Amino acid sequence: MAGKDVVPKRQEGRQLVRHKDSPLFSLWSQVDRVFDDFTHGFGIRPFRALEEKLDAFTPSVDLIEDEKEVSIKAELPGMDEKDIDVSITRDVLTISGEKKVEEEENKKNYYRMERSFGSFQRVVALPEGIDADKAQAEFKKGVLTVTIPKTKEAQVAGKKIPIKAEK
Repeated sequence: MAGKDVVPKRQEGRQLVRHKDSPLFSLWSQVDRVFDDFTHGFGIRPFRALEEKLDAFTPSVDLIEDEKEVSIKAELPGMDEKDIDVSITRDVLTISGEKKVEEEENKKNYYRMERSFGSFQRVVALPEGIDADKAQAEFKKGVLTVTIPKTKEAQVAGKKIPIKAEK
């Protein structure tokens, strides 16, 4: 086979032409299909399944602050309180743990068992003026709520500053 049979022909003023009788046509088609699947849509996420599995171990966290306390809520569905650790160091709250999932399916013609596990850690910066010694944590229906009261000094209302306007 001559080299000219393998390489697609380029004609002046025209696009690259691929001939179906070329031995590499099938390979080109498969590579094109792979790249189309790889970059499908606007969000290029070739490892979507892996990302979704990893995201399962990253809990969503809400931080709510009022005059008297700071409350942090973390969604940890399917977990037990014994698998969760909560700690405060200076002005940082750390929620960590390990999530274990085991699925078993035993049907007439097949048996399937899947296990997945992974650890997670969420670190939340806390505002100044919290009383870490009085922090409390509650775990209910898959939601961890950590409540940290503010110190008396932090609870003092701010001072309103009057604005002077030139006339």
